[in-house]
Amino acid sequence: MPEILLATHNQGKIREYRGLLAGLPYKLITLADLGITLKVPETGPSFEENAVAKAKTYFALSRLPTLSEDSGLEVDALNGEPGVFSARYAGEQSGDIERVDYLLSRMKGIPWDKRSARFRCVIAVALPGDRIEMFNGECEGVISLKPGGNFGFGYDPVFYVPEMGKTMAELPQEVKNKLSHRFNAAQKALHFLEQYAKEEIRR
Repeated sequence: MPEILLATHNQGKIREYRGLLAGLPYKLITLADLGITLKVPETGPSFEENAVAKAKTYFALSRLPTLSEDSGLEVDALNGEPGVFSARYAGEQSGDIERVDYLLSRMKGIPWDKRSARFRCVIAVALPGDRIEMFNGECEGVISLKPGGNFGFGYDPVFYVPEMGKTMAELPQEVKNKLSHRFNAAQKALHFLEQYAKEEIRR
């Protein structure tokens, strides 16, 4: 079976993608499997640019088809923050709890009907011949008044999904995987990679 590199050091994302890409006609390889410790700085002004930069870099190191992503939270009342700074919103060394607390402090006093937000995900797939394919996904929600739930990671405890009546962190992984921003982007990537694999077999 051909291999594809899942280019992230984030263990939470690795767990999600193993489920989201189940059935992919490739064996998923991680950076740790290859002993790659390099972290590509996410200094681009957009999710798209960061995803492409990582995909290209790790493809060059591995010579394997490479799937990378950049994703984050956009809050309308904060003019789209934290956006590309989602992972370091409360500082470079901050953890999930610190980032959630900082976000809630920024949202203090903002009424429920003004707390709309979305998770965005951009997947970039780097392939031989300098080929890059990109896939986008979004999930709409509301920033809750306090954290809730023990599942997920990142901002999941304060991302309330109205149609489910729960935060992302209150949803089991199998439920989250069917509505998340990563699910929406990964489904598009999965469809493309299935077709790409068939084309490669015919060559």
